[in-house]
Amino acid sequence: MADYSLVFTLVFSSALVLVLLTKFYLASRQIRHVARHRDQVPAAFAATISLASHQKAADYTITKARFGLLELAFGTAVLVGWTLLGGIDLLNQALVNSGLAAYGPLVPQLALLAAFGLISGLLDLPFTLHSTFRIEERFGFNKMTFRLWLGDLVKSLLVGLVIGLPIVALILWIMGSTGAWWWLWAWGVWMGFNLLVLVLYPTVIAPLFNKFQPLEDESLKARVTALMQRCGFAAKGLFVMDGSKRSAHANAYFTGFGASKRVVFFDTLLKQLSPAEVDAVLAHELGHFKHKHIIKRIAAMFAMSLAGFALLGWLSTQVWFYTGLGVRPNMTGSNDALALLLFLLVVPLFSFFISPLFAQLSRKHEFEADAYAIAQTDGRDLQSALLKLYQDNASTLTPDPVYVKFYYSHPPASERLSRMGAAPTGTPA
Repeated sequence: MADYSLVFTLVFSSALVLVLLTKFYLASRQIRHVARHRDQVPAAFAATISLASHQKAADYTITKARFGLLELAFGTAVLVGWTLLGGIDLLNQALVNSGLAAYGPLVPQLALLAAFGLISGLLDLPFTLHSTFRIEERFGFNKMTFRLWLGDLVKSLLVGLVIGLPIVALILWIMGSTGAWWWLWAWGVWMGFNLLVLVLYPTVIAPLFNKFQPLEDESLKARVTALMQRCGFAAKGLFVMDGSKRSAHANAYFTGFGASKRVVFFDTLLKQLSPAEVDAVLAHELGHFKHKHIIKRIAAMFAMSLAGFALLGWLSTQVWFYTGLGVRPNMTGSNDALALLLFLLVVPLFSFFISPLFAQLSRKHEFEADAYAIAQTDGRDLQSALLKLYQDNASTLTPDPVYVKFYYSHPPASERLSRMGAAPTGTPA
């Protein structure tokens, strides 16, 4: 058993180093590539994007990438501290010896997960604050006051407690009470919970953070309604979200599931795009539904979650899984919370190298949605809308191709506009 533990320690350490080096390599490529093309707008965009806008996007991308390297180094050190250096083991032993088990077998396990989440959140706090109030502020995107940010943080914690703790408690109970096939029951509960959140999010959770008002522009409402009818799509309502109170970034999205679907426009989007361009962006979102991308992604999530729970079911019975990560399993109490926590820490590491496959599939879906939008609206409107969104969100026009393949869920502007078969249109920024 000791040999298996050592082998797993070596495998984990090797994977950690490999992922760290790969991420540093990719980020360095992105920084160098964007910096190298900073001083000249790509020829295809020379008539529509000013040099100042292009350089702002380059600087924003580089700044975020450099800050991301700092986050990566710190996050890796924290992961090593939690695992191989004994952080989780120390926290677990302290809770085991605290007498919390007298209040029930689930209490020390929930305390472990809650304490880990609280400490991790506190460690991430400086990075979140710097990103919001330094980087986003510097480039003109942040619109939040510290009071609003703090209010969001408190609301998020409360939502996590009200929604998260019960589902985690239920899964831990299933792990300890339903036998060897617990992982199948837990998977079913987890999937049901996710579907329930999809239904409740638009009307219960999202309004805690933002105001949603019915779309009042009658002419735009008529255009949007006509487009949806033409596409055979029905939604429960058209809403405008006050995204501008937090950020200058713009977006539009569908939310909800089944009959509870809503169309939501950021107020920033409506200010930046013409009615015809809003139509085109909405048609793109409709394309995702027409091609059943949402259903396919949910099905993929079901399959991957099932595989994940099955793997967790096996690993939770292997002593080397705990000891190989620097944790002493409990000899008398339950190890379910330990297994769940360690699994959630390790899985992102080992799944990193398959992430480009999912990114590629996502980009393929975006191309399909673009094609659908062009078939339903004027393609020039979609081109000009995308160009405005790339510009207003300071998205670089010159990302590194290798970085794109690993990380980009949406194709770069040059690829999307080239696939549409025409050069960008619009007026210089």
